[in-house]
Amino acid sequence: MLLALLAAGIWTAMSLFNAIKSFVVLGGSWVGIVIPVLLGLIILLIMTGLTIVQPNEAKALTFFGKYVGSIRDSGFWFTVPLTDRKKVSLRVHNFNSAILKVNDIDGNPVEIGAVVVFRVIDSAKALFGVEDYEEFVEIQSETALRHIATKYPYDNFENEGYSLRGNADEVAEELTRELHDRLKLAGVEVLEARLTHLAYATEIAQAMLQRQQASAILAARKIIVDGAVGMAQMAIERLLEDNSFHLDEQQKVAMINNLLVTIVSDQATQPIISTGASGYERRSKNLQEEKTEVK
Repeated sequence: MLLALLAAGIWTAMSLFNAIKSFVVLGGSWVGIVIPVLLGLIILLIMTGLTIVQPNEAKALTFFGKYVGSIRDSGFWFTVPLTDRKKVSLRVHNFNSAILKVNDIDGNPVEIGAVVVFRVIDSAKALFGVEDYEEFVEIQSETALRHIATKYPYDNFENEGYSLRGNADEVAEELTRELHDRLKLAGVEVLEARLTHLAYATEIAQAMLQRQQASAILAARKIIVDGAVGMAQMAIERLLEDNSFHLDEQQKVAMINNLLVTIVSDQATQPIISTGASGYERRSKNLQEEKTEVK
């Protein structure tokens, strides 16, 4: 079609040149000039409908202010003449939000940032649904990020529910869903949204760090105590299995206390443990006396 229009344009130009030459030199009629001019105008009108669409690109067509459709496939296209064509990129975009300072659900100021991966899937909505779809994505992304940050605590020290630091994948999924609902008005699909920065604000960072360290120490202590109690219980049971030993309640309590102190202590101490040897000696002496009486 392009070659045909090119050939018609060349023929029209030559005809117009010959008509003007005949009119000036030989005094020809105006008809010989008007016809080539009309043909040239028609060819120019047809050429206004030609357009080229690049890969991962779309063009929205409007005809005298009315939307008539979009071209999403790449190639050379012929559309309605005199249409206005607006280009929209269908490529994948990245948006890195600014570092925002927000209060979490506990009222602690935190710094948070995210990256949003998106692309346009509806060129008409992207062009005519919002003023500027890229600016719309930026504003809505920061709004959604603020909303998500206020729904959860930065860290959950009691292990109940989600937290921003401990449940990054779940928070990212919820952020993606919320952005999808917000941006579908602009014909934008959110491929991924994920937190890229998360920290306590500088004014409380030191205090919250101490709190995290204290929580970690308490958790470690709990594990140590659970293990120490189990070891002390096992030691008492093993001693009681041997009939040559007899421990009264006071001796059991003293032994458990000494074992717990030894195991739980976090310092390189050398505790002196009272094993109740006098009780063992009395038990052994009684056994010897019983054997003598039997004899």
